[in-house]
Amino acid sequence: MTHQLLDRIDQRTRLAGHNRLALLLFRLGPRQLFGVNVFKVQEVIPRPPLFTLPQLPAAFSGAADIRGRTVPVLDLARAIGHDTEGTADPGYLVVTEFNRSVQGFLVAGVDRIVNIAVEDIQPPPDMGGEGNYLTGVTRHQGELIQLIDVESVLAESSPRKSDVGSIVPLQPAAGSPQEVLVVDDSRVARNQIRSVLEQLGLPATLLSDGRQALEHLQQLAESGQAPHLRYAMVISDIEMPAMDGYTLTTEIRRDPMLRGLYVLLHTSLSGVFNHAMVERVGADDFVPKYSESELAQRIVERMNTLQRDN
Repeated sequence: MTHQLLDRIDQRTRLAGHNRLALLLFRLGPRQLFGVNVFKVQEVIPRPPLFTLPQLPAAFSGAADIRGRTVPVLDLARAIGHDTEGTADPGYLVVTEFNRSVQGFLVAGVDRIVNIAVEDIQPPPDMGGEGNYLTGVTRHQGELIQLIDVESVLAESSPRKSDVGSIVPLQPAAGSPQEVLVVDDSRVARNQIRSVLEQLGLPATLLSDGRQALEHLQQLAESGQAPHLRYAMVISDIEMPAMDGYTLTTEIRRDPMLRGLYVLLHTSLSGVFNHAMVERVGADDFVPKYSESELAQRIVERMNTLQRDN
């Protein structure tokens, strides 16, 4: 690994260890601030020339040549239905990498990078429209910041085909837990994971943030139910409001009533950061988003292990 990459990994792990999130702040119009996890961002550049590609979905504005690589480009304001009437065309391109792909988002202006305590990020209000593309809201120096769910934006602008033809349902194993706890703030990701679990014939409990999941597990334990006997595994995102997946895993390992749970971290961020964190926080495994076949394989492996142990 290069020194630059090692430095980026170290920066990521320091932030995760303190339940903090680094946000790149930008504007789609003259006023409202939006944010995206800076570790999804490769670079920000002035708007480059765009060219057309026949195979691009209609929602895309075109493609750009970024350092010899063809990158599909979305106008982010248009993609989420944000009103920019009377404003100039977006002047900057935010080049991102997540869900194993690289894409660019056109924005009006880039503001700065800030570090936010995850517990200060609240779930978005249920207001429809562009609110459907938010994963959280927070404030910094008195300004409201809306966190964009870029996974949902990309999924709706460029629907992806499943990478697996069919998943064979598992045979229920007597004496083994069958239910899976899914923790993810992205509605797209929750639906994708639920679809895999349904095809495997496994029931799921779906929650949207780490703190909610931890409280749920603690309540189970306090009521006399052993969480590891109810849940075969916890599949947790890493970026979430209130409590990130690294901190959730750490808290699970600290609690004697919860530490027996199997935790699979599942995230759109580049895998190099997350593999560096798995051992540190005590997760059992990590799989990058989003491959139905790979996720299904990890779930099947876990269920087969439980069956052998019982």
